[in-house]
Amino acid sequence: MARKPKAPKDMSTLLNSTTGTLAQIKAKTNSLNQLCNIVRQICPDLPEDALNIANFSENTLVIEVKSPVWGQRLQFERNNICHLLAEMTRGQYTQIEIKVNPFGHQQAAKKASFARNTKTMSAKNMSTKSAQHLLEVAEHAPPSLKAKLIKLAGVANKNKN
Repeated sequence: MARKPKAPKDMSTLLNSTTGTLAQIKAKTNSLNQLCNIVRQICPDLPEDALNIANFSENTLVIEVKSPVWGQRLQFERNNICHLLAEMTRGQYTQIEIKVNPFGHQQAAKKASFARNTKTMSAKNMSTKSAQHLLEVAEHAPPSLKAKLIKLAGVANKNKN
């Protein structure tokens, strides 16, 4: 049986389609951006990274803030935000939920990179003078601690060479 030739599909048609998973993701992303702009209009004094429009479901908009202080600021403006949301979305969103999340998605990436670099940073940042001090302390330390201090000073000296 002969293969039927297929013409390649233009990828832009997938992004511009009105049905399918990509279209749903695109619509939700656009909606989140619009909702974020509405909140920014009402509270222009909030820093860029202070809040994040986390999600929306049914008629509730979920806003994550980094600090309880910013959460309290949004609580003061809750009625204004709800009124403008209902007006701009034609009644689709009438409630907001404010959650405090001090360790947002940006902090998680920093922690992961810090954990990977901890071992290399300690040896690279140690000066030869610090290594000498460790050796002096090791002279009067118990045997188990003495071995560890000498090993640490040796790592610092090895990296300097």
